[in-house]
Amino acid sequence: MKKILVVVLLGVLSACSSVKVTHIFTAPNTNLANYKTFDFYQLKASGDTISKGFTDRMEVLKSAIAFEMIRRGYQQTSNHPQLLINIGLQVRSQTQTRVTDWQTDGAYRYMGQRNYSWKSEEVVVGTYKQGAVTLHLVDATQNTLVWKATVHDVLPSNVLKLSELAQTGMKVLFEKFPVPVQ
Repeated sequence: MKKILVVVLLGVLSACSSVKVTHIFTAPNTNLANYKTFDFYQLKASGDTISKGFTDRMEVLKSAIAFEMIRRGYQQTSNHPQLLINIGLQVRSQTQTRVTDWQTDGAYRYMGQRNYSWKSEEVVVGTYKQGAVTLHLVDATQNTLVWKATVHDVLPSNVLKLSELAQTGMKVLFEKFPVPVQ
């Protein structure tokens, strides 16, 4: 009975996660289990095209990806890897709003004018950042896309929690990967 309760509780907690995986694609006639090695495409941006701390945060993400690949039996190598991983990042600032309500925001009171009207409006209640990471796995010898997927989540305001989010996000993303954990 306790095992069932634990399984149900874990299922509920994972369902509450805000991490969403979308846009999964596997190339036709591709068996990802046939590949044994991987590495990452080299970042060639410099100067003001990358923000402060970008390289450190990218290394955290690469580490989380490498961990999941290694769990599935792949080896990371810079010497002629069979798969190359391209990482696409997108971060957007979002605004959270609410609509005013006459019952809570337009309290009953005498106005003295007959032409008074109360109108609802959107009020900003907060801002946050939402991020998306897209992974492209490319066959290095043929230079063709063999698998891709995107994971979305709200980014924590505390930079120290980015490592935890990267690990969680990649774990959820790789649950959709066609090669199981070994």
